[in-house]
Amino acid sequence: MSEQISPNVTPASTSRGRPKDPAKRQAILEAAKHLFLSHGFTGTSMDAVASEAGVSKLTVYSHFSDKETLFSAAIEAKCCSQMPVVMFTLEQGVPVAEMLQKIGEAFLDMLYHEDSLKLMRLISAVGAQDQTMANLFYEAGPQRTRNEMIRFLNRACELGQLQVADTERASELFFGMLQGGCTHIQIMLGCSEPPGKPEIRLHVAEVVRVFTRAYRPVPA
Repeated sequence: MSEQISPNVTPASTSRGRPKDPAKRQAILEAAKHLFLSHGFTGTSMDAVASEAGVSKLTVYSHFSDKETLFSAAIEAKCCSQMPVVMFTLEQGVPVAEMLQKIGEAFLDMLYHEDSLKLMRLISAVGAQDQTMANLFYEAGPQRTRNEMIRFLNRACELGQLQVADTERASELFFGMLQGGCTHIQIMLGCSEPPGKPEIRLHVAEVVRVFTRAYRPVPA
């Protein structure tokens, strides 16, 4: 269930007035991220977010219509900060392998960031009881990245740099190879430390080499 706006705070009233303050929006997102990580989706209220951000509840609702929207925005903001949409834009003349390397490194940097690990562990622990949180996270995070990757691969095929029959499947394969198997599980369980940047760079380079070889264009 969405946390409802009080009778005195209607969508119409929140859309009027002064222009929204970007600094307050950022403060709200940071507060929301902290509280969602600490208390989960169900355990976080809009009142608590307002208090943590140092703004009024009205201000929170003027930026985000409900808690679901706020949670999605917090996840999307995190993804966009580390994997902006422009990263998936393949321009004419730019080697696809070069772009795949950048995407791969950014993905693993994001995946193994402390906040990301905390959130994934939290969702793994409470996802069955807090399905709304799990669904919103998937739509704002993994699904967004997957969709951008599919768009990227379609563009690579248009430019003749790759030959992919099923870009959805190829996207799953690329990210699956990046995460690997046992090592990823060990990191998620806290049994192993995340890799450093040199290790990530080497691992991504190997994945890109295998991936581009598998989907290189076949001469006519």
